[in-house]
Amino acid sequence: MKAIATRGASDINAPGAFEAIDIERPAPTGEDVLVRIEAISVNPVDTKIRAGALGELGEPTILGWDATGIVEALGERVSELAVGERIYYSGEVNRPGCNAEYQLIDSRLVARAPQTLDIEEIAAMPLTALTAWEALFDKLRLAQDTGDHGDQTLLIINGAGGVGSIAIQLARQLTGIRVITTASREQSRQWCLEMGAHDVVDHHDLINELKRLDLEEVDYIFNCHDIGVHWDNMVSLIKPLGEIVAIAETKQQVDLNALQGKAASFHWEFMFARPLHDVQREQQGAALATMARMLDEGRLRSTLGEIVGPLNVENLTRAHQMLEDGHTIGKLVLTAMK
Repeated sequence: MKAIATRGASDINAPGAFEAIDIERPAPTGEDVLVRIEAISVNPVDTKIRAGALGELGEPTILGWDATGIVEALGERVSELAVGERIYYSGEVNRPGCNAEYQLIDSRLVARAPQTLDIEEIAAMPLTALTAWEALFDKLRLAQDTGDHGDQTLLIINGAGGVGSIAIQLARQLTGIRVITTASREQSRQWCLEMGAHDVVDHHDLINELKRLDLEEVDYIFNCHDIGVHWDNMVSLIKPLGEIVAIAETKQQVDLNALQGKAASFHWEFMFARPLHDVQREQQGAALATMARMLDEGRLRSTLGEIVGPLNVENLTRAHQMLEDGHTIGKLVLTAMK
């Protein structure tokens, strides 16, 4: 089968950052299914692993952890899926990814894909949707009840990104909380409002922007950007006993002690933690199934931002460059290899 691999490259424009390879098509055993990839999405984690975030890549490595496709074959312990069904999933960061014609995936991590969306719209969803779901409901422990949290506030930093875009929707659809997001450009501001944000503020002057909304502090913060950049603001804005969750690491020093006086809590969300440590894998499949129903019901909308083109070295390189430039809105999707 054909695939696109990297041997590691901190510079996406370096010669050979990606290469087309041919490898044997794998066969599923146990809990695995073999999927014929129809569309994939790229995420910041792809660029970070390519650049060495998880260590040097000694062998050609297939990236990509966001896909939809057709089940081609089943392992002997798979009973909940059938050959020919369309599924969607993120997968496992320590296994070969979806930048290929076919992929093996643990069946407990997948769900049947939404039936009312195009494949490009489906592929945009799994990784960011799971990240947002776990951050909101596992880490911040928001109640899935629109009659709850009505007097509370949630600040989402970087609301126009892939995770922020679906987090806004989930918070609006499943809770009664007031959703405030950050966005500095008019295009990204409008995007956040379309996703359902009650208010959009500029992160460049965050404290004063919130004061204009008559808010000195917020109950919850979901930071989808570098925590070092926003740490001082988060410390100032979080209420006593408040909760902060973050998904992006920082190279800056942050003072965790600064939260002690407010007894505020800080949580890390890493969507790959469950499969990486073999803990509660089935919860990811269940969450994706719930969100597939919500997408089909029109309660959620895809966060697809742009279709880059078919999966090849040139288009994948361009998608990584666009992510690293940091101005994308929504998700970047590539269709199946040709």
